[in-house]
Amino acid sequence: MTICWTDDSHIPEHLVISKRNLLLSFATFAVAFVGAVDVTAQNPADRFGEWKMDSDNPPPSVNIMTYEPWDDGGMSITVASTNTRGQDSEWGYNTMFDGEFRPVWGQEGAQTAVEFVDERTTRITNMRNGRVTQVIINILSEDGDVIENEYVRMDENGKITGVGHATYRRMK
Repeated sequence: MTICWTDDSHIPEHLVISKRNLLLSFATFAVAFVGAVDVTAQNPADRFGEWKMDSDNPPPSVNIMTYEPWDDGGMSITVASTNTRGQDSEWGYNTMFDGEFRPVWGQEGAQTAVEFVDERTTRITNMRNGRVTQVIINILSEDGDVIENEYVRMDENGKITGVGHATYRRMK
């Protein structure tokens, strides 16, 4: 097989691989490889417990995320927060890490789907009133004591409108 990046007029057409086709082949391989990652190695129990978000907001501001076992191999997530004015809120959802949307309690018209990406990462997709509004990449540190969340917000056309970050530390 011959790979030619410039003038390929002297090579029979059936032996030429264009740069575009080669890149598509590499991309297809990469997607297949990433899709083949054994996500069963991720254990939801590694996340069970209470996690406090790092924040520069003054007290009484606090955000606590609680992960607990749910059903057979799933997880129940509760987020309890108090803002700087002292107003409390609480919401949550359950997941089986199967990418299926499930209702969010405490947030009208909201649903969330969670799936494993690799052994320490989950992708959380938030939907409000039938439209995906946010994707969160949730990464558990190697030592199991820190969760880094990358928030990607989207408009009604799927265009990214903002990116945020939060760090949660395991409460001991």
